[in-house]
Amino acid sequence: MAPHHPWRFIQFFLLLLGVSSAAQAQVNITLGSSLTPHGPNSSWLSPSGDFAFGFLPMEGNTSSYLLAVWFNKILEKTVAWYAKSSQDTPVQVPSSSVLRLTADGLLSLSNPSNDEVWSPRVPGAAYASMLDTGDFRLVGADGKPMWETFDVPADTILPTQVLPVGQQDKVLRSRLIPKDYANGRFLLAVQSDGDLVFYPVAEPTTKRYDAYWSSNTVGNGSKLVFNETGRIYFTTTNGTQVNITSAGGISMGDFFHRATLDPDGVFRQYLYPKSIKARSVWRLQWTAVSSIPQNICQVILETNADSGVCGFNSYCSFDGTHIQTTICQCPEHYEFFDKDRKYKGCKPDFEPQSCDLDEAAAAAKFEMTQIDNVDWPLADYEEYSPIDMTECRRLCIIDCFCATAVFHASTNTCWKKKLPLSNGKMAADVDRTVLMKVPRSNNSESQLSSGSTEWKKDKKYRIHESSFFLGGSVLVNILLIGILLFGTYWGISITSKKKLQSLQSLGSSILPPKIFTYKELEKATSGFCEVLGSGASGTVYKGQLQYEHATSIAVKKIKKLQQETEKEFMVELQTIGQTFHKNLVRLLGFCNEGTDRLLVYEFMTNGSLNEFLFSDARPHWSLRVQVALGVARGLLYLHEECSTQIIHCDIKPQNILLDNNFMAKIADFGLAKLLRANQTQTNTGIRGTRGYVAPEWFKNIGITSKVDVYSFGVILLEIVCCRRNVELEIADEERSILIYWANDCYRCGRIDLLVEGDDEANFNVKKAERFVAVALWCLQEEPTMRPTMLKVTQMLDGAVQIPTPPDPSSFISSLP
Repeated sequence: MAPHHPWRFIQFFLLLLGVSSAAQAQVNITLGSSLTPHGPNSSWLSPSGDFAFGFLPMEGNTSSYLLAVWFNKILEKTVAWYAKSSQDTPVQVPSSSVLRLTADGLLSLSNPSNDEVWSPRVPGAAYASMLDTGDFRLVGADGKPMWETFDVPADTILPTQVLPVGQQDKVLRSRLIPKDYANGRFLLAVQSDGDLVFYPVAEPTTKRYDAYWSSNTVGNGSKLVFNETGRIYFTTTNGTQVNITSAGGISMGDFFHRATLDPDGVFRQYLYPKSIKARSVWRLQWTAVSSIPQNICQVILETNADSGVCGFNSYCSFDGTHIQTTICQCPEHYEFFDKDRKYKGCKPDFEPQSCDLDEAAAAAKFEMTQIDNVDWPLADYEEYSPIDMTECRRLCIIDCFCATAVFHASTNTCWKKKLPLSNGKMAADVDRTVLMKVPRSNNSESQLSSGSTEWKKDKKYRIHESSFFLGGSVLVNILLIGILLFGTYWGISITSKKKLQSLQSLGSSILPPKIFTYKELEKATSGFCEVLGSGASGTVYKGQLQYEHATSIAVKKIKKLQQETEKEFMVELQTIGQTFHKNLVRLLGFCNEGTDRLLVYEFMTNGSLNEFLFSDARPHWSLRVQVALGVARGLLYLHEECSTQIIHCDIKPQNILLDNNFMAKIADFGLAKLLRANQTQTNTGIRGTRGYVAPEWFKNIGITSKVDVYSFGVILLEIVCCRRNVELEIADEERSILIYWANDCYRCGRIDLLVEGDDEANFNVKKAERFVAVALWCLQEEPTMRPTMLKVTQMLDGAVQIPTPPDPSSFISSLP
C-alpha cells in the first residue's frame, strides 16, 4: 500500500492543533468583547472549533482583512459567509480596525479613524454566539436570535440553513472570481411567486437577465432547505420535496458540508473529510459531489445582451470531470482581456477589417479559419440558405462587418455575425462549423499558435489541454493514472507497484484506489476463509484492514485470468475507480500481481438487496422506499452526472448492497460500458441476468442507458411487492411473472393485491401505486418510451405528475 504523504501528516498535526484551540472557544460572547485583525483575539470560535467568526486575511493582500465566517479546522480557511456594506460590497478593512460588541448590545466594525464601516444595526443584544452550524448570532435576553448570518447569506449555505420564499436579503450572489468577493454575475433567489430561480446579473448592478434555471414551482414553492443530513431540497406548499442536488445522507460527523453558487453560475454541493476515518481514505480538499445545472454552457443561452458564462468573443466548455468545471477559451488570433478574469471575454490580436478595402484587397489580407463543434448562436445579422461552405467563406471575407460565419452542413445554411460574439459554447453535439476571419499570412499554418494547431488535430485534446492550464499538475496526474489503468488491458504492465505508488503520491482530484500486495489481502481475509458470495468471474471474501482503523472490507478475487475476466477486472477498476456517489459501493483499492487480480471494496453490513427482500421477514415499507430512491439516484449519477456516462448492464438485487443504515449502493461493475461524451449508444454482446435483461439485448440494435432503466423497473416492482420477478412455483399462473401481474393489477385498480398482507404498504397505497406506475414506464419494450433516470427520480419523489403508462408490450407515444 502506498505510504502517506508528509503533507498529510502536517495537516493531521494542524488538525490536532485546531482541536486544542477549540477547547478555548467561547459558548457566549459577552458584551464589551472585541476583535482586532492581529493578536489572539482576531476571531470568535464555535464550541467545537469547527467555525470561526472574525477577521480573515485577504489572499495576496496581508494588509486587508475580510469580516467573515469560515471553516476553521482545515488548512484552506474556506469562507462560508462574509459581511457586505450598505452598497452590497464586501467589507474589507485595514489591520488597525476593531469589531466591538458594545455595552448596549450593538455589533459594530470601525476603521482606524474610528468611523463605523459596518453594523447589522440591531441594538439590545444580550450576547453573541458562534454556533457549530456555522451561524453567528446576536441573541436577545429571551434567548431568541435578533440577527444571524444565516439570515443574510453571501454565496454559500450550510446544513440546517433555510432560504424562505420572498425575502430579498435571502439570496445567494456568486463572487466575481474565487479570490474576489465582490458581487459576481449570478444570483439564486427564492422568489415571492414561489419559484426557485437562477439568474445571470449584469454586474456591478442588480439588473437580471432571463433565468437560466428554475424549479418551475410558481405559485407553489415554499423554501430552500439544506437539512442536517446533507440533503438540499425545495419544498412546495403541499409538502412535496423537490431535490435540488443528488447528494445527501453523507455523515455530518465524517464530513464538512457546504453548497455554493460558484463564480461560473453553477450551484455545487461540496464535502471535506472531517473525521480521522474519513481523512484516512479521502483527499484533504473540497470535492464537489453534486451540481446544478448539469451543463451551464448549454442552459445559459440568453435572448438579450448577456455575454454568457465566459464573456464576449469566447466560448465555454467543460474539462470532462464529473463536477463539470467551466473552461473558457478564446478562438485563434484572440486573447483574454484579463487571464484571471476570463469572464471579461476575448479581444482580437489584429486590426479589424477596414470597410475602405475593396473585395480583392480584403481577400488578399484576410482568410477564414475553421473551428468544429463550436457555435455562437445569437446575434447573426444575415442568413443565407441554401449555400455551400465555400460561398459562405467568400461572403464573410468581402463583408467588412462580418467577423465570423457559422455554417450548418445539414441544412446548407450560413449565418454572418459581427463582434462582439456572445454565448459561445463548445460541445461534441454542436453540429456547426465556425469560420473565423483572421489575418492572412504566406504560411498561415506556421503562424498558428501551438494550442490552436493541436486543437485542429484533435479538439478533445484541446479540451484536456485547457483543463491542464486550469487544474495544473493535479489533472495531469488523473490522466496519467487513467492511462496506466487502461494500459493493462492493452498489454501495458501495471504490476510495478513502485511506479503506481509514485503516481499516487502526486495526487488527484479524487483519491485514487490504493494498491495492495497479495500478502496484505491474504492476511486481511485470514487466508480467504469467509466467503460473502460468488459469481461467474470471481468470489468475494470478508476481510479487515487493521492498520486502517480496523476497516471491514470485501475482497473480490478473480477466479481465472483469461482475456474476458482480465477485461472485466480492468473495466470494473476503471469504472468504479473514477466515480463517487453515496449510492455506489466505493472501491478502496486493488491488487495486480502476476496472475492475481483482486478488488477491495467497502464492506456492506446488511448484505444485498436480494437477501433484504426475499428473506422470511418482510422489510418495513419505509426502508424499501429508501432503498428504491437510493438505487434510482445511483443510476442517475452513472447516467447523467458522471464525467463519462456509464451503463451498468447488470442491475439486479444481488448487485445492490446495503450499508449499516440500509442505504442502497450499486456494486459489481464488471460488465459496465462507458460511453464517450459524443456517444449515445454502444454495440455489445448480451449481458446481464435473466429476468432483468431489457428486450433490446436480443435485437440487433444499439444499447443505451435505457437497459438499466428497464432493469430498475423490474427491481422497483420487486421492492414494492417483496417477491421475485419470476416465481414459477406459484399455483396461480397469472401471478408467476411479476411484471405481467403488476400491469394487470394496476389497470384494474387493484394495487392492494400487490401489497396484500403488508399493512404499511396498504396504508401508503397511493405511493405504492405511484411506484408501480413508474416501474411500468421503465418496462416499456421500446427503449425511447422509457423515462430517463432523472425523470424516474422526479416521478418517485412526487415532483412531477405521472401519466398513465401504456401497456408495456405496446408502442404508444412515449412519456412526455
